[in-house]
Amino acid sequence: MKQPFWYIIVNPAAGGGLVGRRWPAIEALLQSMGFSYTVKFTEYRGHATRLADDGILNGYRFLLAIGGDGTNLEVTNGILRQRFVTSTDITYALMPLGTGNDWARNYQLSFEPRQRLESLLSLRTTVQDAGLVKYMAEGEHRERYFVNVAGMAYDAFLVQQLERHPRKPSKFLYLMLIGRYLFDYQVLPARIKFNDQAVEDLFYTINVGICKYSGGGMQVVPQAVPDDGLLALTFARRIPKWEVLLQTGRFYKGTILEHPKVEGFQSKGPIYIETIGENPTLLEADGELLGHSPAEFTIIEKALKLAL
Repeated sequence: MKQPFWYIIVNPAAGGGLVGRRWPAIEALLQSMGFSYTVKFTEYRGHATRLADDGILNGYRFLLAIGGDGTNLEVTNGILRQRFVTSTDITYALMPLGTGNDWARNYQLSFEPRQRLESLLSLRTTVQDAGLVKYMAEGEHRERYFVNVAGMAYDAFLVQQLERHPRKPSKFLYLMLIGRYLFDYQVLPARIKFNDQAVEDLFYTINVGICKYSGGGMQVVPQAVPDDGLLALTFARRIPKWEVLLQTGRFYKGTILEHPKVEGFQSKGPIYIETIGENPTLLEADGELLGHSPAEFTIIEKALKLAL
């Protein structure tokens, strides 16, 4: 089988600079394994989206991103936002070398560069759905695609706090910070509308997922299936903060929906999150802080063609 020509987008800052340090070895692997490619390096936040858009405009149809969940979010947004070709005319691959690598877990992609490149030689492909969230930020309406999990309430508050850290925390430190910031978080009321019903309460967290892993391997939407045409919705009503800490293991085991204060659904969409009172509910998607409620989630079926 003739091998494609890859347009590679490298985020040297991903994984706390790990990608930048390993790039010379990765390039040597690309050359020794016979890959044909051109490469672009990101220089600032959001740059990968622009590079993906430019690459598609210039005729490239096989895109490989090297980085973590943030790089993945940016490149997939570039693919989904462009209007030069149908999004599934692009074959997209990720070499996961970030901190969390949650989206890659869903497909069991290798975190080892040689093994990941070997898998790309066979060019097995699949398609997955994507989500689109419309929200508020800085007083204006905005929208963003996501391909993994969007989180509101405490999840977004945690991302907001972590953005103040000079570098991405390790998994152990991440767990420590979950506990630390939990006691700074104020649970707020919101209204969730989905499947012709409305739920109004104080929510500890609200998650809408295409895939099921986030937060370094947690399963906050264990019912998510990436290609079933449905949005997975999980929400946790107000839970004592000490109990949240005791339930941490459930998130990793995928059993959080067994808790009496946590409910999980699947919805064709749309899903609406409305503000109650003066304080909106914060929003993040695929680990990036976006804005706040009101928010509307819809699904785009079979939107992304992936090289596994």
